[in-house]
Amino acid sequence: MDRLKAMKVLTAAIEAGSLSAAGRRLNMPLATVSRIVSELEAHLKARLLHRTTRRLTLTDAGQAYVAAARRILEDVDEAERAAGGAYAVPRGELVVTAPIVFGRLHMLPVVTDFLRGHAEIDVRLLLSDRNLDLVDQHVDAALRIGTLPDSGMVATRLGMVRRVTCASPDYLKRRGMPKAPADLARHDGIGFVALDAAGAWQFPSGAVTVRERLAVTTAEAGIDAAVAGMGVARLLSYQVADALKAKTLRVILAAHEPAPLPVHMLHTAQKLMPRKLRAFLDFAVPRLKARLTQMDRIVP
Repeated sequence: MDRLKAMKVLTAAIEAGSLSAAGRRLNMPLATVSRIVSELEAHLKARLLHRTTRRLTLTDAGQAYVAAARRILEDVDEAERAAGGAYAVPRGELVVTAPIVFGRLHMLPVVTDFLRGHAEIDVRLLLSDRNLDLVDQHVDAALRIGTLPDSGMVATRLGMVRRVTCASPDYLKRRGMPKAPADLARHDGIGFVALDAAGAWQFPSGAVTVRERLAVTTAEAGIDAAVAGMGVARLLSYQVADALKAKTLRVILAAHEPAPLPVHMLHTAQKLMPRKLRAFLDFAVPRLKARLTQMDRIVP
């Protein structure tokens, strides 16, 4: 039995959620996938998976084995990359992730400039407001906004972003300028579910209940509604920077903002860093820092 192959099949089954999905991912018949997993269980004299019609789950023995298998497979991949020159020449596919709006406005321009100077590197840019697992999703570098949990990741500080409250000049002319967070109780709110619980806007002085005449799930929709004069919106500074520069939105209650959120670039700790990743970090980090610094001058 090819134990490395069996490890790859088993981990693929867990990541994909089923044996059939693993077969599609590996371009392997379902019968072959099932046979390899069964042979592995027979070899180990232990049951690794609980199989149901809906999902696969690991037994206690399976959890321990898969964790060890992933470490072994990573070591093998690292050895192969070293032998193949991945640590000598910047080449290969690089997987990078970032939040959707920040990624579109700031990461994408940096990535396109990077690709122009690195013909041997391809980039897969995953834009998601959900934090992807760098190991499970095979991500090389991730931009994260917010306080980081303790982990074994290597983090490079890029700057800060603010949580700003804003409204259009037309709306403020019609409804008046709020002087304190409590004044928002008399205003129409535009809720963005990624920042606050519905109707409860957090400020250093406490929560304020705001009537959200409109609640949206994307920052772009919240910005458009605020520019149209629908009410007061609560968003991140990089999301509204263009509207503030165009003077279609105005920051209010700046003295009452919550603490800024840190921005970091993350990557896994590695004994030898592939040249493609080192090249990207050396290129992207100073440029992203400069973009965040420039944004501080735009957002009053």
